[in-house]
Amino acid sequence: MALVVDIPLNTTIADLDEALRALLRRELDRHGFDAVEIAFEAPSREWSGKLTSPTVDLFLYDLREANERADLASSERRGNGHAVVTPPPLRLKLTFAVTAWTKAVEDEHRLLSQVLAILFSYQRLPEDVIATAHQGGAALRAAETQVGRPREGKADFWTSVGGQYKASIDYAVDITIASGASFVRGPEVRMQTIRTRVSDGPARAMMELHRLGGTVCDGDGIPVANAWVVLPEAGLWASTDGAGHFRLDRIRPGRHRVIARTGDGDEAQATVAVPGGRADLVIGAPARGE
Repeated sequence: MALVVDIPLNTTIADLDEALRALLRRELDRHGFDAVEIAFEAPSREWSGKLTSPTVDLFLYDLREANERADLASSERRGNGHAVVTPPPLRLKLTFAVTAWTKAVEDEHRLLSQVLAILFSYQRLPEDVIATAHQGGAALRAAETQVGRPREGKADFWTSVGGQYKASIDYAVDITIASGASFVRGPEVRMQTIRTRVSDGPARAMMELHRLGGTVCDGDGIPVANAWVVLPEAGLWASTDGAGHFRLDRIRPGRHRVIARTGDGDEAQATVAVPGGRADLVIGAPARGE
């Protein structure tokens, strides 16, 4: 099994910042909270002392694995005689401390209340605010959000950032980071030859019988389990396992028609040469010969 590492460009956290900025600006403007700045700075005394306009700050203060959403299973994709195994994605929970900054406390509370209502209303980010992100914001479409309780040790938060304590909203976003590593296994053994002696034939007379393996998938490449696979002329049959694999034994040399059929009646056919042929069938695809 060979390890292949091909790390894709990942800008998910920066894309999330821009999506939240676009969402808050759009919804705040609708209710007259215009000219409000959206920032992602640590709310320190030095930073807050330079503010000149109303500001909503979303400071990312915690990143950790979302254990309750962990995916423990690797995915496997087969093709061209090889299997590519990809580790499960990393599921992260990003937690922001959301604060409002204005000159008057009453205005600050109004602004913070409106921000709370906006964040609570969107469990998923709307399409129009993520469409302009890198690669169309694909990684953000599956993101789930929640307004939650503070993390452990939040009481020390303001001391850590060097700021003055004020009311804040904890806002968490669950995102998924795909692995850039994969393991390639193969090539798969698809044909085996068995030589047997013919008991009622001349001395040393041998007969070759072959074992044929293959797969059954649907049009999207998803393995089809429990499909019937038949060599009608040879009177042989088998069924696919959970990964769409099947195996047929004791096949005489020659060209054989292979038929795969699901419980719903969907069917695929192929003609394979034994030995040497392949039997990878796609349900719904036209019959093909080799």
